[in-house]
Amino acid sequence: MHDLTALSDQELVSAAQAGDRRSLEVLWARHAPRVGRFAMRMCRSATEAEDVVQDTLMAATRTLPGFRGQAQVSTWLYQIARSFCIKKRRRTRSVIHADASFDTDESAEVRGLATDDAGVDQRLDQAQLAQAVEEAMTHLSPMYREVLLLRDVEGLTAPEVADVLGLRIDAVKSRLHRARLAVREELAPTLESPAPTAGSDACPDVLSMYSRHLEGDISPDVCSRMEQHLAACPRCQGRCDSLRRTLALCKSSPGPAVPVATQFLVRRALSRALGTSDAGGDGPA
Repeated sequence: MHDLTALSDQELVSAAQAGDRRSLEVLWARHAPRVGRFAMRMCRSATEAEDVVQDTLMAATRTLPGFRGQAQVSTWLYQIARSFCIKKRRRTRSVIHADASFDTDESAEVRGLATDDAGVDQRLDQAQLAQAVEEAMTHLSPMYREVLLLRDVEGLTAPEVADVLGLRIDAVKSRLHRARLAVREELAPTLESPAPTAGSDACPDVLSMYSRHLEGDISPDVCSRMEQHLAACPRCQGRCDSLRRTLALCKSSPGPAVPVATQFLVRRALSRALGTSDAGGDGPA
């Protein structure tokens, strides 16, 4: 039997569009964990996340015949999942009052992040550090959290994130820089070593510059000047190191575990979507 798991997304899509249900099952099984992680982090509720994953798979199955591959399958699924996350948030906004809306204007500030000075000298093991990263991302308002998740956790490019969110690329990058610095600020007491503060008033905004550098948005001349400054300024070097480590932790974060019950419900939704089960259920309008 041909190993369908070895096929690319586009090959699976083509086979599924031709009526091969097994190819569709393999495709959705491949992407369901990503959608699940995104939904868990955005909804912060296992119940709502399982609804989002099920609705996403059902909607994607219904619209797959019209999918022409103009975007990556993962990007397309994130777009669908995000729309369901927004609907969930709108229905529960009166309950979850601490977060800003997904539709908050770009001029809104990042939500304040608390730091615990008592934790400066703490040495956290890897599991505790991963949990600290998850908590720091949770403290972001949704408009910043989703950008950080898609770019620095799931690994989409800035243009792909812009496609998912329906934003201009410069707006995506602006939110991304703010989100990165906010998460780093919360983790700084753990990640940074004590460094001299002398001369700090004259220091450039190296953290913003470093974030922009990662997106290819500063010139070689500016990059060279930044490197020269870092070589002579231990304080700024330590701050950039902490941002670099923060982003590495975001990238390697396994994300919240998808509960077994949710996994079962997702498989059941997949069966419904493929027409292999008579289980009932309504998809999105």
